[in-house]
Amino acid sequence: MPIPVLAVLNWDIAEVAAALKMEADEVREYFTDGRRVSFMLERRISREIIKGRLAQSEGASFDLFDSDGAKWEVRSITRTGIYFCPSYMVGSGRAFDEVGFLRKLDEVAGYLVSDVECFPDVPVWKIDGQRVRDWYHGGVLGANTKIPRKRALQLLGD
Repeated sequence: MPIPVLAVLNWDIAEVAAALKMEADEVREYFTDGRRVSFMLERRISREIIKGRLAQSEGASFDLFDSDGAKWEVRSITRTGIYFCPSYMVGSGRAFDEVGFLRKLDEVAGYLVSDVECFPDVPVWKIDGQRVRDWYHGGVLGANTKIPRKRALQLLGD
């Protein structure tokens, strides 16, 4: 069953480039890097889409509260894909921990996923935690919960 697009966040590249005193291609490079743009996505998704608020700190184990107080994690689909495990499990010298991942799924209502490769018109989907759990147990997600971009888009459109 397809997951409908919840909303689309829009940016005017020319305005952003002028405000930042950068070239448009530099703005696009920045806004399609999930690590860099996550700060802005979390704020816009919180205010404009779920009408919630940010977690108390950047070190919290989730990113946002929705208007009902449920916790959500924000993730981006980039040119290399997306991962669903906690960020402390991703990167050089870090390892996937299944217990920690499943604990994360118990804590959050789900994921607010954006496709930053579509910048400046970035679609956002709401994926409940149970669906991610089903994907994981069904072997749909990679061993460390990272899946390639093409597979992520297939899952959203199934």
